[in-house]
Amino acid sequence: MLPIELIVIGKPISHQTKDKARLRDWREKVRQRAIACWNGKAPLGDYLKVIITHYYDAPLGDESGVPDSDNIVKPVRDALNGVIYVDDYQITDFISRRRNLNASFRVKGMSTALAEGFCQGEEFLHIRIEAAPDPSELS
Repeated sequence: MLPIELIVIGKPISHQTKDKARLRDWREKVRQRAIACWNGKAPLGDYLKVIITHYYDAPLGDESGVPDSDNIVKPVRDALNGVIYVDDYQITDFISRRRNLNASFRVKGMSTALAEGFCQGEEFLHIRIEAAPDPSELS
């Protein structure tokens, strides 16, 4: 069942946007993609680790039009509530990354989902959800 990976094509919308209709549409796009990938399974109730990577398209050295990572994760986490997991309080481990599509990459063991994202030739989010380590154990 885990890990699960999915991609969402398009520029993510910040939870701070003033255009609430665009934010609602983005959240629904993420939700529908998660529903399609999860195939009607019940939401998980365990502790989870979520990794979100934003592959953006910007000239190298100019990230002025790229939304901050911390502003794009909330709509994504909210969209996955009730689909992949019961509630985002279950996320005990979280990683958010940004990568410029115009940079060079060396990828070992690329997943089908990530390959699908790169093949689209557009900006996208790669979301990976996996079992989290036991939060009661310090590491």
